[in-house]
Amino acid sequence: MKQLLYYILPLLMLSSCRNDVMVVPMEDINTGGKTVKSEIIGMYLLNEGNMGSNKSSLDYLDLSGKDATVHYLRNIYSERNPETVMMLGDVGNDIQIYGSRLWLVINCSNKVEVAQADDAVRIGKVDIPNCRYVTFKDRYAYVSSYVGSVYSGSNSPLGSVYKVDTLSLQKVDSCSVGYQPEEMAIIGKKLYVANSGGYQGMTGQGYESTVSVIDLDKMQETERITVAPNLHRIRKDKYDQLWLTSRGNYMDSESKIYWLNKGGDGKMQVIGHLDQPVSDLCIVGDSLYFYGSQWSEITMTNTVTYGIIDVRTHQIVSTSLSDAPEINKIRMPYGIIVNPIHRDFYLMDAKNYVSSGELLHFLPDGTFDWKVKTGDIPAHAVFLKK
Repeated sequence: MKQLLYYILPLLMLSSCRNDVMVVPMEDINTGGKTVKSEIIGMYLLNEGNMGSNKSSLDYLDLSGKDATVHYLRNIYSERNPETVMMLGDVGNDIQIYGSRLWLVINCSNKVEVAQADDAVRIGKVDIPNCRYVTFKDRYAYVSSYVGSVYSGSNSPLGSVYKVDTLSLQKVDSCSVGYQPEEMAIIGKKLYVANSGGYQGMTGQGYESTVSVIDLDKMQETERITVAPNLHRIRKDKYDQLWLTSRGNYMDSESKIYWLNKGGDGKMQVIGHLDQPVSDLCIVGDSLYFYGSQWSEITMTNTVTYGIIDVRTHQIVSTSLSDAPEINKIRMPYGIIVNPIHRDFYLMDAKNYVSSGELLHFLPDGTFDWKVKTGDIPAHAVFLKK
């Protein structure tokens, strides 16, 4: 019996230590920034976490004004949902709020987590393979999906868009689109899907260059619009124009941004483009805030630019977001979001991709305000309103 205890006790101690490691406590960090009371009371930030590390996490910026200063709550999902598996899963790829619910797309974990928007307490999940982004119309969510397994290469199937009932969280329909679809935008009863063909591009078959157009009443693809290789972001402005980014092929086709509008036949068509790399963007009013990160396989270098585009004139009206030295210290910009009321903005720095990143806050005129440590690879954010 005594010998048995010698074997059991170390195992129990190891188990206890493993449980301790699995529980990552929330951190409450005072940023030192001053709160300004408005309709916006907070901001959720989804950290991707390095692929394969199961370290996607959710942070929250308290802008409610309950305190004189802005507080950053790091890693809230585990604390508010202690019964769930550690963290959120593998690679957080998108975050949106629709109605009273918070939607979190967790790419390599093949699921969409759904929580209450006011406190991030989990409601349930939707299982969707290799899911990428989510958008909404009426009572439905539309989720883009690569369908095939991660890096399935030349054997990857066509992508799909899944239609999900936002109340029951049940998949009710789906529609095939191009290879490796990314972001989506809705105008009227049409869903526009940016196809990337990322897996095909990596295997030498060539990237996709099209936007799939889906009739939401029939949930059928009605046409493809040819734009440019390796499409990624697609956003609608207040004039019902679509802004679409192409990442190029990293060799002889560079990253650019395109705009689409309705032609004489009422269908969307490419109107023009700017030779400006755009990795992420946020449209507020007539201003499209962006940063561009252009990687070259030829020179093995990465060039970062920032600026603002006027969506009416389609011109770059500023080649900078800030003159503060802190913006030049950003190692790898990975996300941008602009307060639609006050026009102050936030930039996310992924650093080295495997350790904590940073969130930087700038005032509307570009003055640096504060920065704070985030989870690994901060990339996606959404404001919470009253």
